[in-house]
Amino acid sequence: MQSLTRTLSATALAVAALAAATGAQAQSTSTSTGTSYSFYAPGSRYIGLNIGQSDFSLPSGAGGFPSENKDTSYNIYGGSYFNNNFGVELGYTDFGKINRGGGQTEAEGINLSLVGRLPLSNSFNLLGKVGTTYGRTRVSASPASGIATGNQSDWGVSYGIGAEWAFTPAMSAVLAWDEHNLKFPGSGKDRVSTTSVGLRYRF
Repeated sequence: MQSLTRTLSATALAVAALAAATGAQAQSTSTSTGTSYSFYAPGSRYIGLNIGQSDFSLPSGAGGFPSENKDTSYNIYGGSYFNNNFGVELGYTDFGKINRGGGQTEAEGINLSLVGRLPLSNSFNLLGKVGTTYGRTRVSASPASGIATGNQSDWGVSYGIGAEWAFTPAMSAVLAWDEHNLKFPGSGKDRVSTTSVGLRYRF
């Protein structure tokens, strides 16, 4: 519940800030260029906030303890395009916290990715990304569950796909699916994926 409250609060603040910035940007752009605009010209930058659901691909352990694999997640990120199709992006993701093996499992990570876009129109893009995530995980559990506990941190491969629709010259809605390979105590790399929606502001 605390994770959901924190996420919704962050979303509300970010949306308010982005909306205020968009209003000023949209007014300036419409005055000088009308309704037509360029979508991610070389050198353009963006920031965004996505909120959604994480999916932990982890064993539930022994002992019949209640087990979850999903929680609310959020992703704050920024990037820049160095040509019409490719750029680089840096972001932070909180994957949330799940009940597992009589304890809790949580994860977060910082991601650096090469991003690409395939424009289908002036206002619609298909998106793709591939990169690496430095993930931090924390696991507590009952000894009867057989689940290893402790903290871990390591680099892992990440990738994702998505779609973007621009409804003003500066603001767009984004739908994204991402997968991260994270290190958990007592195992190799395990997958944590997120499905999310959000807003992106270009400047």
